[in-house]
Amino acid sequence: MGKLTAADKRKVQKPLLWIGLASIVMTFAGLTSGYVVSRSALLADNRWLIFGLPPQFLYATIIILVSSLTMILAKMALKKGQISMAGNLVLVSLFLGVAFFVIQIYGAQDMIDRGFNAVGVNTAVSWVYVIAGLHWLHLFSGLIVLLYTWYRTAIKKVHTATDHQGFSVSAIYWHFLDGLWLYLYLFLLFIR
Repeated sequence: MGKLTAADKRKVQKPLLWIGLASIVMTFAGLTSGYVVSRSALLADNRWLIFGLPPQFLYATIIILVSSLTMILAKMALKKGQISMAGNLVLVSLFLGVAFFVIQIYGAQDMIDRGFNAVGVNTAVSWVYVIAGLHWLHLFSGLIVLLYTWYRTAIKKVHTATDHQGFSVSAIYWHFLDGLWLYLYLFLLFIR
């Protein structure tokens, strides 16, 4: 079997992305379902701890939503041929993603300071750490994708107004991670 051509690679990029996103959705659907089942069982016995999420999670949510906006603006700039502007906006998205991650860590520290450790305190607390922690791992991969996208846009000038599929795939993944966090935050906020 021969080596894949650039055209072959372009054909498989989005289908592979959608398969990957579907597996992430299934993972978090399983986790949130497990959370609901665990909560139902433990609420009946008064063993489910109801506690407030750290305020940092709200701040981080706002920041990650703004990062999605900057990626939208970056793609619009790219389509207009404003390559430098697109690269700058991807860099802003990257910095906002890092800020999201740092603020999330402060949120986890806030929980620890309130006595809500990852294990041993209560099942409800452990679920929050597992769900948020798994999202952090995916976010880390998203930051790597944004860094690579910035490099290919701003430094290598690979992405252009007419050839930006790789950029689009990266943006879809980033928007997905942002939307996933919004869902998880609202889920944890309202189903406690």
